[in-house]
Amino acid sequence: MHDDTLPSGQVLLAREGALAWVTLSHPGRLNAITVAMWAQLRSVFEALATDPAVRCVVVRGQGGQFAAGADIREFPAVRGDVRQVRHYHQQVLAPALAAVAQCPHPVVAQIEGVCVGGGLEIACQCDLRIAGASARFGVPINRLGFPMAPDEMRGLLALAGPAATLAILLEGRVFDSAEAQGLGLLTRVVPDAEVAAQARASAERIMRGAPLAARINKRQARRLLQATPLAEADYQDFFSYADSRDHQEGVSAFLAGRPPVFTGD
Repeated sequence: MHDDTLPSGQVLLAREGALAWVTLSHPGRLNAITVAMWAQLRSVFEALATDPAVRCVVVRGQGGQFAAGADIREFPAVRGDVRQVRHYHQQVLAPALAAVAQCPHPVVAQIEGVCVGGGLEIACQCDLRIAGASARFGVPINRLGFPMAPDEMRGLLALAGPAATLAILLEGRVFDSAEAQGLGLLTRVVPDAEVAAQARASAERIMRGAPLAARINKRQARRLLQATPLAEADYQDFFSYADSRDHQEGVSAFLAGRPPVFTGD
């Protein structure tokens, strides 16, 4: 029986100038992600996507843990039959992951502690993943009796490839950061005490670059992964930066020997 008094957790948004912090928060549950949290994650990222003042987003978990996957305590109530299972994965999880993936701004995952199941799925949708040496990864859902849904597997497959994806899913192991990096899941591994500082440093490096160029890089990377050849509209989108203020500022600043001041225009 589902207990409505159980804490639902929340997804917190904080702003520090052009830097946005998105925090997965479910105290006492290793930030296990509830239906309410998936919905909040979607709405937070959809809001950030429309804010041109944002230059980078850092996703992190509260209390030294990233996220221990979906909150299984909800499953009897929200995944009780085929209809509910499809709704949960296609209408709850998939749109939330898509909102992270489609965010036009660069997204950095600050990974500490446990990053498994749905937590790993979120991290896979980020652009960079900075993890602590003792962080743990995996998707042990084979022990729960179900496979990874298509729209959730998509991100892991794109990041790690079919061989690593199948090894992760078929064995259901939880493994360390060194192995995760070897599988291509991580951008870099740093000492545990430096994860937050290194994630911030990564965000600051990103924000020193031109935000227009960053957004175009993200769009083009997604487009180039599609099988269809580039059309004229794709090239027009790419070369649209040529008349931008940021491009002119970058070249002028370099020639003048001064730091560029980018505005995103």
